[in-house]
Amino acid sequence: MKLETPTLLITDDDRDFRETLREVFEPRGFRTYLAGDGEEALHIIQNEHIHIVLLDMHMPRLSGLDTIRRLRETKLTALLPCILISAALDDFIREEALKQRTFSILAKPVRLREVTGVVQDALRQTYDWPS
Repeated sequence: MKLETPTLLITDDDRDFRETLREVFEPRGFRTYLAGDGEEALHIIQNEHIHIVLLDMHMPRLSGLDTIRRLRETKLTALLPCILISAALDDFIREEALKQRTFSILAKPVRLREVTGVVQDALRQTYDWPS
């Protein structure tokens, strides 16, 4: 599948963090969508064509991991690349994320070069996207 404009859903309850990532990815050619929690992310995914999802682990209403679990239950989103970000990673979170076929797990504070690199890797591995 060839992408013209990749879409990225940034999901985090920290509005400043979401906006910072938007400011990083939009100049790189991404169309970005922002969600404050997993419920909002699921709503956006149902209504928009999303290519990659960045999710904070700890959010109100629905955590990042719970959101990924729900995405994996639906045929249309089962293979959607999800990148989980957390300030409080532990072995349980890592194991559960791997069980849910999470594309990558990043620790906060995340370096911009790290997150942009992982997003580019997800595009290359999932879609017909040039390096």
